[in-house]
Formats: sequence, structure tokens, C-alpha cells
Amino acid sequence: MSVLVTGGAGYIGSHTVLRLCDAGQDVVVLDNLTTGFDWAVDPRAEFVQGDVADGALTRSLIASHGISAIIHFAGSIIVPESVADPLKYYRNNTSASRSLIEAAVEGGVSHFIFSSTAAVYGMSGLEPVGEDAALAPVSPYGRSKLMTEMMLADVAAAHPLTYGVLRYFNVAGADPRGRTGQSTAGATHLIKVAAEAALGKREKVAVFGDDFPTPDGTGVRDYIHVTDLADAHALLLEHLRDGGASTTLNCGYGKGASVRQVLEAVRRVSGVEFTIEQGPRRAGDPAAIVARADRIRETLGWVPAHDDLDAIIASALRWEQHLSQRNRHG
Repeated sequence: MSVLVTGGAGYIGSHTVLRLCDAGQDVVVLDNLTTGFDWAVDPRAEFVQGDVADGALTRSLIASHGISAIIHFAGSIIVPESVADPLKYYRNNTSASRSLIEAAVEGGVSHFIFSSTAAVYGMSGLEPVGEDAALAPVSPYGRSKLMTEMMLADVAAAHPLTYGVLRYFNVAGADPRGRTGQSTAGATHLIKVAAEAALGKREKVAVFGDDFPTPDGTGVRDYIHVTDLADAHALLLEHLRDGGASTTLNCGYGKGASVRQVLEAVRRVSGVEFTIEQGPRRAGDPAAIVARADRIRETLGWVPAHDDLDAIIASALRWEQHLSQRNRHG
């Protein structure tokens, strides 16, 4: 009952690999290292460098390792880039996912977990958004993810495959034991960017928009610690293996923090007054995107262990310090 984790050398993937290996699972990681790092892969897992779109490779891995479940993280995730280069996103996200799902069906894989996004909801309004809300993504990134959700539903109706879709909200933080974290250069996640600014790795933090219909005018997001998100994947895998039905679940805490609140928290936790530059809104940015998070708790018995903004920021800062030391020492 081995698990194939695609994109397992990346940010969320590497945390989930840690969680699975800590639980004694047999894990195979497939990653092309475009944005991931081989050193981020838990040494207890077997690492294979390659592309999920390579059908011959994925079929070989499924057969040779007796893969019974796939957790699919691999893909491109930057919204503005998807607007500028939509075909890249339909290739890396939608087309590559189709190839992987086909290999899973042909190889008799029983369970498939897909890394999706709150971007499938589009401009959702100020209230928390539930899984049954209208799906209206406004970017090629969101649409490329929604297309894969739809493919999985159709394939599961036609073949003996159960699946889980996890729609992430804003993921942040790092492994509490310091084993992995967000390591990609030029990342656009707010807490990552602010942590870099606090440690002198960036000159400033840009804020996009201060005229949203929110309490302080800046965008509101639901920030979830990456370790809690990794736990959700492990619990979802257990749910499917125990005969649970296919399901789609939001991954968030059900509460929001504004951009301004996050930056104030990073300043408070770090003790550093870094520069903040106010700019106009970006096209397609919703005023707020917060999860209704009751379904994941009820379905999986998921109980977050790191639901504290200051603790999330502290772990991100510790990881940035670790990266600075690692880079200095090669």
C-alpha cells in the first residue's frame, strides 16, 4: 500500500511526505524539481526525479512500487503568471493531471487525493465560503484546478477509484521541527514575503489595495499552518482507505486576517520595522476569501494544532533563518 506523492519536493508536498513517513507509510516522491528541492524530501521516502506528464514513468512507478494511492501536488500556482501565460497552466495543471489520472486508472490505483485551491470560488464576497458555493474562478490558475476536479469526479463515476479534493486557502508556516519549509526563491505568499523583509532579504513588502470593503481596507484571507494541512491529507487518505466516499473539502480555519493585520503581526513577532509600500489593487483579487471549515472537521475528525497567527509567523521566521544559514554554508 505505497503512496505516490507528486510534487513531494515542494512546499506543501514535502510537509505531507514528512507526515506520511512519520506514520510509517511507504512513500514514493515524484518531482521534476522545477520549484522543489531534492534535499527537502524526507530520506525515508524514495525520490524519483521526473514529470507527472510522463505516462510511461508514472505507469512504471505505479506497477513497480505497488502504488495504491496518489497524492497529487505537482503543478504551477502563481495567479498573475497564469494570466500572462495561461497555456503553461493548462499544460502543467490540467493536461498533466489528466495523464496522471489515466495512469492511475490503468494501474488500478484505488485512491487519488488532489491539491486544489480556494481560487475555484472566484470573487466570493465577504462571508465564509462553503464547498457548495458557486464555482466561478477568475484566473487560468483557478480554472485549471477546477478542470482537474471535474475530471476526477467523472473518472470516479466510471472507474473503481475514490478521490478527495482539498481546496486550500492561504498556506503558511513551516514544520515545527525545522525539517522543511517554504524555500522557493521569489515566492509570493504574504507571510513568506514579510518574513524575508523582516530578515533583510527583501527591501519592502508591497500591499495591493487599501480600498476593499473590509474593516481596514486591505484584503482578508484565511491563513492555515502547513502542518495542519499535511495532517488533513493524511486523514483524508485514511478516510478513503477505510471505505469513505469521495469528497471535496475546504482547508482553512474559518477565520480571516487582513493584510495589514498580518504585517503588524510579523513586525510584532520579529521585532523588526520593515518597509511597507502601498499600491493599487491587482485585477482579480477578491476582498476576502475565508473558508467555511466545518465539513472537514466533521468528515475527517480534523482538529488543527497550529491555529494561531503568531505561531504560524514564528515558524516561518525560524525557517527563513535556517535558509539563511544553509545558503551561507552551501
